[in-house]
Amino acid sequence: MVNTNLNIRTDKEVKNQAEKIFNALGMNMTTAVNIFLKTTIRENGIPFRLTLDVPNATTRSAIEEGKRIAIDKKVKGYTNMTDLRVALEK
Repeated sequence: MVNTNLNIRTDKEVKNQAEKIFNALGMNMTTAVNIFLKTTIRENGIPFRLTLDVPNATTRSAIEEGKRIAIDKKVKGYTNMTDLRVALEK
């Protein structure tokens, strides 16, 4: 194995907060980054789910439109799949 250096830039506060967590786990930044890189290789991709938790403007608008339609047309909602399936079979 031949070692090489990896230089990255990050926000100082992000680095400090991450170091505290890694130290509490008994590791340093180098070990944590190596774990991430090796897991990335093993998983053949980013080893965690990347998601957007907050809907964008288009999605928010669609959600609001759906709510308005449901209220205006007095659409019945369902709280479980069984009731929905029964209603769809009618």
